[in-house]
Amino acid sequence: MAGLSIWHVLIFAIVVLLLFGTSKLKNLGKDVGGAVKDFKKSIKEEEQTTQLNEPRTLEHSNTTTNNSTIKN
Repeated sequence: MAGLSIWHVLIFAIVVLLLFGTSKLKNLGKDVGGAVKDFKKSIKEEEQTTQLNEPRTLEHSNTTTNNSTIKN
């Protein structure tokens, strides 16, 4: 693991906890979580608008007109 043992990671986590404190780390976690949530939401909206803006092909329009005439 690139020369890092579990003890190195544990000591690093303790130092970060002592420097920043639990309240700042909790707020940082909330901010990062909110940013990820907003990013996923924007990606989902982008996919939906892309699907709505795609041009319809001649085959697609023929199948919809054929289905509508069959239903009548």
